[in-house]
Amino acid sequence: MILTTQMLIEQYHNYANPKAKIRRLVDSCELYPLTRGIYETNGNTPGQCLAGAIYGPSYLSFDYALADYGLIPEAVRTFTSATFEKKKKKEYVNHFGRFAYRDVPSDVYPFGIVIREENGYPYHMACPEKALCDKLYTMPPVTSQREIERMLFEDLRVDSTEFAKLDTDGILQIGDMYHSNNLKYLMKCLRRKAL
Repeated sequence: MILTTQMLIEQYHNYANPKAKIRRLVDSCELYPLTRGIYETNGNTPGQCLAGAIYGPSYLSFDYALADYGLIPEAVRTFTSATFEKKKKKEYVNHFGRFAYRDVPSDVYPFGIVIREENGYPYHMACPEKALCDKLYTMPPVTSQREIERMLFEDLRVDSTEFAKLDTDGILQIGDMYHSNNLKYLMKCLRRKAL
């Protein structure tokens, strides 16, 4: 269960020093700090369930989501999440793993997010199409359709079978909102292949 310092102070208000009690709980591994002022009570909680509580609003995306959907072959050890209007990247490391956050355009932020639940913890994650768009947005710009294909299938090593299953209309619907060359060329490729 995720608890804030304030919730814990209220819970231990009968103690002479509630903050000292919280420190003892952390020292005895009964509480696990996620970030300043936020704790988790269960040390076995999967990291993806905690990413949104550590820094937000955010949703899991980029490499973590691409790997989860089987679009890229690499095992991803960092819980990568998208934010908006934060203006800088953030990274946290705690008992549950490494958590990285970076902005996507605020116009596109609310689209393509699914709610998952695990062990009673709901969390937000990009759908496969949105995760791919988010990732391409963060990469160096390309200048042709050939380069975007090389980026997808050589640099990112996107699985072509899984790529073929993506909802093209979903990408075409949100692609322009990124104002990104990479998305512009991806949409050109998708339109060309749809003909």
